Amino acid sequence: MAWLNSAVVDDMESARTGRGLPCGEVSLLDRRRSEPRNAAADPLVRADEYGHIFLENVEQGGVGLAVMDPRMRIKETNAAFLEHTGFHARQIRDRALFELLHPAIRQHVMRQFERLQQRRCNRFMERLPALWATQTEFSWDLTGMAVVGDVGDVKTFVMLADPARLDEDSRVLISPKKVLKQIDARILEGVATGVTTVQLAASLYLSRQGIEYHVSNMLRQFKVTNRAALVSKAYSMGLFGVGSWPPRVLPEYIQE
Repeated sequence: MAWLNSAVVDDMESARTGRGLPCGEVSLLDRRRSEPRNAAADPLVRADEYGHIFLENVEQGGVGLAVMDPRMRIKETNAAFLEHTGFHARQIRDRALFELLHPAIRQHVMRQFERLQQRRCNRFMERLPALWATQTEFSWDLTGMAVVGDVGDVKTFVMLADPARLDEDSRVLISPKKVLKQIDARILEGVATGVTTVQLAASLYLSRQGIEYHVSNMLRQFKVTNRAALVSKAYSMGLFGVGSWPPRVLPEYIQE
């Protein structure tokens, strides 16, 4: 991945000039410029060292890294990225990132990269309950960056994915298993939206007791004690698409 150094250097230079910052953020380098300093002092890090330092830290920390073209097709990855996604380099090159993402966060992540494409911001960072369709044992700290060319267009996207292991309870449903019946999915959506038992019963043509019966079964299935915890755990485990309202259980989890 030696060729990637130039892209990373460009991105670090963008950060130095202020082009690579999220909206409203002031760079550490800008703050340093405003402080008194010895004019004869050498810079702490030379520009040509930025990329090497960045890549070394990524590799040592087990962080997955991918470089994508403006169409979000993967052009280069490190070993950790391949390990996370479960693919060989020849299988993943030129594949669309969209195809590899977990269905719960697919639309949300792509919207974030669309914001980068539109230059609304040049970087985003967030924690997600799932990331890859093939990996079910981690939550993820995701960073996306846009490397901008001389004429202001996006040359490449850089993506960093840092895994954090989940406890046993949190891993129960982060897998593409059809864990809910249709009726349970509709009831769970209603509970997540704040619909009352009476309203759910009327809309689903069930009795109040029928609604309570299905809710009780889901409380046991999810190993929680109340409706608020049920909704919270469903979100944390990826049953609902991230960033969507009203909440909808993804079809990958619903029995046909």
